[in-house]
Order: sequence, then structure tokens, then C-alpha cells
Amino acid sequence: MLKIKPEALKLGYAIKLPAGWLKHPFLSGNMIIENSQQLQIIKSLNLDYVFFYPDKSVQVAQPAELSDEDTAGFNMAASEAQLKMQQEKMQRIEQAKAHRRDLQRTEKAFAQSLLQVKSLMSKINSRPLNAIEEAGSLISAMADILLGADSLVLHLISGAAKEQEGLYYHSLNVATLSMMLAKNLNLSPAQVKTVGIGALFHDIGKIKIPSQILRKTTELSTPEQNLLKLHTKYGVELVGLTDTFPLDAWPIIEQHHEYIDGSGYPKALKEPQIDALAKIVAVVNAFDNLCHPLDISKSRSPHHALSYMYRSMKGKLPEREMKVMIKMMGVYPPGTIVLLSDQRLGIVMSVNSDSLLCPNVLVYDADVPRLEAPILTLEPDKLSISKVVKIQSLPQHIAEYLNPRAQVSYHIQGKN
Repeated sequence: MLKIKPEALKLGYAIKLPAGWLKHPFLSGNMIIENSQQLQIIKSLNLDYVFFYPDKSVQVAQPAELSDEDTAGFNMAASEAQLKMQQEKMQRIEQAKAHRRDLQRTEKAFAQSLLQVKSLMSKINSRPLNAIEEAGSLISAMADILLGADSLVLHLISGAAKEQEGLYYHSLNVATLSMMLAKNLNLSPAQVKTVGIGALFHDIGKIKIPSQILRKTTELSTPEQNLLKLHTKYGVELVGLTDTFPLDAWPIIEQHHEYIDGSGYPKALKEPQIDALAKIVAVVNAFDNLCHPLDISKSRSPHHALSYMYRSMKGKLPEREMKVMIKMMGVYPPGTIVLLSDQRLGIVMSVNSDSLLCPNVLVYDADVPRLEAPILTLEPDKLSISKVVKIQSLPQHIAEYLNPRAQVSYHIQGKN
């Protein structure tokens, strides 16, 4: 890297502007100068120097000298282009602020839902009737958003789960995504709610499993595995403490670990014997468990979890439900680390069901504080995703900035 004066710049030079993100009109301060207008705009920024990267630069034919008359017209066109770029950039900044406000509202709603989940699960043993009523209210409120919106935004929620709260996060995550999947499978509103309440309680039997087994990160012994598998039986017993738990949701609690090839538990059922609603929750449950294994070093990003399910669990999970789930989450689900077409790195923060290929991405920029980092809505012809990046391959400073979640939690927001 060299420091050179702006007057010495030429087309094809790879440079970095030594100015804050808001002090220039470009979307990124790292760039290869592609045309004479960009060159003119950089020279007009009154910079003492720019950083020049000879090894990243490319050979480009240089433009011919302009006459005085042509120079005046060119300078005017460059000034207009600079103004337009600045306006577009300010629009993006306002867009990013709006995204942050959306995220804050959604995170607040998620936190409230999580508190409700904690409350109702603490009551299932002593006051089951109250627990079921509270769960019904929570699921109805979520279903109203889900079923009443023309399109949905699936947001990534920041903040990691405390070790003892993993069950609450998992239950809420699985309920949220299972209801979305049920809607995408064109189930009736009543069935969507049944899926929601079944998914919310699908792992409730785990409160009767010793915590040392639930938290063990190394491989379970056969007796430990057998004890863990009893959580489906215990779950059915717990919801059976009241006659208000919907009967249609019982199979979800009992069968969410059944596989269509008969290799699941507790009854080794095959596809025709597995309840239709239980199949939905089985797919979502598998996804969330791949994202959040007990051994954190084995966790997969949402993108890689879906890829693994499609590639390695094809004969175990029902095909239709799995395909609709993958389509619903988008090619780049929230939480996915991506390399953009302009070579910047980012993390997908939310996906709009209307445009799955154009998610909202928080972009790494060393010159911008993390809390002000641009959140960009991608556009196919302007800015797109080049590839998905594994979390493990990120340099530490970029990983800390993008903050890939140890706990990938989702919440929905309706758009009418």
C-alpha cells in the first residue's frame, strides 16, 4: 500500500479513501477507479492523499485529453453525478435507519414473547390450565401477524441465549418458523395455530430430564440417550394434565423426532404413519438443532444448516415440507455471512418474503462504527451476493464487527 496524491490517480487504480464514510459519495471507500467521472469526483474531495494498492490495480486504457470546451461540460456532468450519488447515499442511510427502527421494534416484541414463554413453561407443572391459556394468547397474537400480512419480514434477533434459557429460545424459534411453514404449505388458520401451540410445547418434556444430560456437550452414553428420548413421552404426560390442550397438537409433541424412513423415535414410524402437523415441526426442529447443537463448535450457519438438511437428511425428512422450508427461508436466511458483488462482507439481517434474493445486509466497514454500520437492501442490477462465507473463515476483527450469532433467533414482522 502506498500513499499518493489524488492528482496522480489513473483509471484502473485500486484505492482506499482516507475519509469517513459520510465524507464521500461512494458506497464504499475501497474501490477500483472505473471511469473518468469517478476520477474527477475523487479529485474534488480535497484529500491530501489516497491509499493506493498496486497489486490489486488493473490495466485500463486511459481517456484522451479533453478540449477546454469539453472539460467544462465534463466537469458539470461529474458534479451532477456526484450530487446524485450523494442523494442516493443519503437515501440508503435513511433506509438503514428505518431498518434499525424495524429491528428494534421486532427485538422488543421478541423479548416480550420470550418472557411469556418463560412464564408459561414455569407453570406447566403446577398450573397447567394457566400455562395453556397463556400459550394460546401468545400463539393467537403471532398468528394474527402471520395471517394478516400481505408479506412477511423475517428478522435476525441479536443477543445470545443464557445456557439455562436455551429451551425457551428453541421453543419460540421452532414455533415461529413452524407457523410460517404451515402458512406456506397453505394450511388453514386453525391448523396454523395448532402447529404453533404444538411447536411451542414440543420439547416441554425436557423439563423432566436431568440438566446434566441436557447440557452435556460430549456424546451421550446409550442409557443417557434412552433417557433423553423419553422427553416426548414426558411431554405428552405434561400437556395431558389439562383437557384444554388441543388434541390435534398432541402428535407434534410425541412425533417431532420421527423420521419418514422409520429411523426416528419413540415409535420408529414411517411417513404414512406420521401426523401431517408433526412433519412440519420435525423439519423446523431439525434446522434449529443444527444451528444450535450443544457443542457450539459444531454449529452451522442457517444457510449451511439448510444445505446439510437437503443434502444429508433427504430420506429422513419429508420432501415437500423441506423444500417449502428452504424456499421460505430464502437462499440467504438471516444470520448468513455473505460476500457482496463489490467484495464487501456482511451479515443478512432480514429477508422479505416478496424478494428472497434481495435481503437486507449489515455491511462491514472499518471506517464506520458498528452501531452506524450501513444496512443495505440489495438490488439485483446494482449490488448482489457473490457467495456465502463460513463464519470460521472470518478474520477476528470482522467477526466481532458482524457479530454472527451463537444463538440465531427469528421473529416475524408483517407488511401490508
